[in-house]
Amino acid sequence: MNVSCRTEVGRGKGEVGLPPDCSQGGGGADKGRGGGVARGYLPAVEVGTLFPALRAWGSALSVAPGRRLQAEAGRAELERRPWLQSGRRSEAGARAGAGAGAAAAGHSGLRAAGAGRRGPATAAAAMAESIIIRVQSPEGVKRITATKRETAATFLKKVAKEFGFRNNGFSVYINRNKTGEITASPNKSLNLLKIKHGDLLFLFPSSLAGPSSDMETSSSQALRAWGAPNVVEDEIDQYLSKQDGKIYRNRDPQLCRHGPLGKCVHCVPLEPFDEDYLNHLEPPVKHMSFHAYIRKLTGGADKGKFVALENISCKIKSGCEGHLPWPNGICTKCQPSAITLNRQKYRHVDNIMFENHTVADRFLDFWRKTGNQHFGYLYGRYTEHKDIPLGIRAEVAAIYEPPQIGTQNSLELLEDPKAEVVDEIAAKLGLRKVGWIFTDLVSEDTRKGTVRYSRNKDTYFLSSEECITAGNFQNKHPNICRLSPDGHFGSKFVTAVATGGPDNQVHFEGYQVSNQCMALVRDECLLPCRDAPELGYAKESSSEQYVPDVFYKDIDKFGNEITQLARPLPVEYLIIDITTTFPKDPVYTFSISQNPFPIENRDVLGETQDFHSLATYLSQNTSSIFLDIISDFHLLLFLVTNEVMPLQDSISLLLEAVRTRNEELAQTWKKSEQWATIEQLCSTVGVQLPGMHEYGAIGGSTHATSSAMWACQHCTFMNQPGTDHCEMCSLPRT
Repeated sequence: MNVSCRTEVGRGKGEVGLPPDCSQGGGGADKGRGGGVARGYLPAVEVGTLFPALRAWGSALSVAPGRRLQAEAGRAELERRPWLQSGRRSEAGARAGAGAGAAAAGHSGLRAAGAGRRGPATAAAAMAESIIIRVQSPEGVKRITATKRETAATFLKKVAKEFGFRNNGFSVYINRNKTGEITASPNKSLNLLKIKHGDLLFLFPSSLAGPSSDMETSSSQALRAWGAPNVVEDEIDQYLSKQDGKIYRNRDPQLCRHGPLGKCVHCVPLEPFDEDYLNHLEPPVKHMSFHAYIRKLTGGADKGKFVALENISCKIKSGCEGHLPWPNGICTKCQPSAITLNRQKYRHVDNIMFENHTVADRFLDFWRKTGNQHFGYLYGRYTEHKDIPLGIRAEVAAIYEPPQIGTQNSLELLEDPKAEVVDEIAAKLGLRKVGWIFTDLVSEDTRKGTVRYSRNKDTYFLSSEECITAGNFQNKHPNICRLSPDGHFGSKFVTAVATGGPDNQVHFEGYQVSNQCMALVRDECLLPCRDAPELGYAKESSSEQYVPDVFYKDIDKFGNEITQLARPLPVEYLIIDITTTFPKDPVYTFSISQNPFPIENRDVLGETQDFHSLATYLSQNTSSIFLDIISDFHLLLFLVTNEVMPLQDSISLLLEAVRTRNEELAQTWKKSEQWATIEQLCSTVGVQLPGMHEYGAIGGSTHATSSAMWACQHCTFMNQPGTDHCEMCSLPRT
């Protein structure tokens, strides 16, 4: 129990009186100027020590009671409020303290009138000097305590310590637009810089010098999230990021009541992510474009200053040393978060367009001739899709068919040794791999030419295996993004399916899988169901792999929204549909011929790429424009990848001519030694090329005469007339 009593002291009389009301707690001291009365409170003491303390206090009053009381009260105030020690001592307290000594060492509850009057003034002055300044950085706002007289150099040291910087890897500005930089000057104070209490400063980490490498801080991580990765986005992304993107509307004559230069709610431009506008399009747009989604994130007062598009991870974070590795231990720091599947609000590609019908028809010819399913890679470019605000379109110019084994209900991809070369040739032609396509066609009536309508809302649009394959392709072709800490976010790689439509005709459907599906596939957490193609299955954790819980929301029979574990999982939660179209005015990146050059890897149809097929193609195309003859994607691939005379190192000029549609460059390359050699090789296979003199062979379908030298079809060695086997490789002549 703590007890304190108040005492009244007459300055000249030395009288002591105890008031009748003794209450718990501490007190204060005050002095009346006219009465000369000082009131004080004893400190809180235990009951057993109260009376010895009073006796010692009475003995201290026996000599010079007025002065001794002032001294003891001053000391009591200094002990009770240590911050008063920085102020000036009361003159009365100082003089009385010299003579008081140990007699009053046990009393700290009395306060002298002089100290009680000057102490609060000194404290107020000290509090007035202290100010709090807010500093905003990419990782948030922190408060720094400083004084008005503090130099800028000292203040910046406090900022560096608070944010974890060890060097000058940051800059502090007074304004958000990086104006009014605060330099580390030892001569300028904060008061001189007009920095007041509560001001907000802005910290920008430097890209050249940041936190020390041995102590990576959250500030540097936030910097990476805030556009720090030095990545080069695709040209279409750079173009769309500079566009206005707003949806401008004309003045409504019925609703608008203003002049032609005014604007109101009925005609003001809309943002590209306006959902009402997208829903009223024909057909309605369920997913906004990716750049419209970025505009939505970067809108507002901060202009998306701290926007970070983080990729989902389903793996345990490495480097956690607080426990044993999985499966012997896991903690909340390294454990991946559970995933609840939601419909993705945006899509990276808004439209797939084949340049012309010939590109798709030549791909479908394989199924028409064999009845087996087929697979191909889409090569084209990304352009602006103007039907949707800030939309992206994937234009398909050619389809490359890799080695594969196809049946009526399955596809197996084989290793392609020419994959890298094909990508290089496409890049020199201004193209890139934008997606993949496969057929799922079953003939229903051969006389009518109809196919079965098998993919619909009652079955599935993409099977679980196809979703996993699409997720794998999208992970291999990420979308470069400057707003992601990893430098990439999502993918623009599309999936096209040639299948039967509601009218039992061949339709092309486009899809992508969501970023959540990409994460599940990348971290090997998603499996297909054997007996139900419309269902997937989230793996369970094992001793080799930890798999986070995956949920999805559904509606039960009572109409309530429930959350279920994704074992199994409807794949509709992972799919994003994309419109697939053909242009009204066809576009031709490559020339179209009545007798086109054979497509690669179609040996099962008897269509092979060799010099005999090349000679046949050149003899049937008698156009005077060499560029039209040579502008065939599959022909160019053959010239580069053939085993007899590959032209990979000498075809760059021709590829540039095809890309720019420059006939002069094509004629220049035609005069080269490489093309002359190609013509000679074609002439040795028994096909006479137009405009060429007979060289060991007679044109048309006749074979070489016995009186002329002949070239071996296998090694191209020139043999003497009258021989039936090659002298070099010993293979027969025919």
